Amino acid sequence: MQEQRDDRTPGPRGAVLALGEEPQFHPGERVRVLTRMPVGHYRVPRYLRGKRGVVEAVIEPPAVDNEQEGFGRNAGDRRHYYRIALAMTELWPAYGGTGRDGLRIEVFETWLERI
Repeated sequence: MQEQRDDRTPGPRGAVLALGEEPQFHPGERVRVLTRMPVGHYRVPRYLRGKRGVVEAVIEPPAVDNEQEGFGRNAGDRRHYYRIALAMTELWPAYGGTGRDGLRIEVFETWLERI
């Protein structure tokens, strides 16, 4: 079950967060999915690269770095996933639906930059 926190609580059930466990992004922030061409294992669909969206939610608790884990190189780094809202017209400019149509997708922290 997903545990929600607020700014008054240092961490889940009052635990103090370790370095790197504090989310880099927060709901409402505008972000861009990085355009990278890594060799091998990655978890971001190509059509999302370079696209802009808004963080809807921080996914708690933080997860291990799955890109490093895919190569057996995870040293316990913990990063967050974020639910990102993207307008369909951001993904496909010629999209003919309503202006309210969008995509919600969870993206790993290392693939996002603040805009």
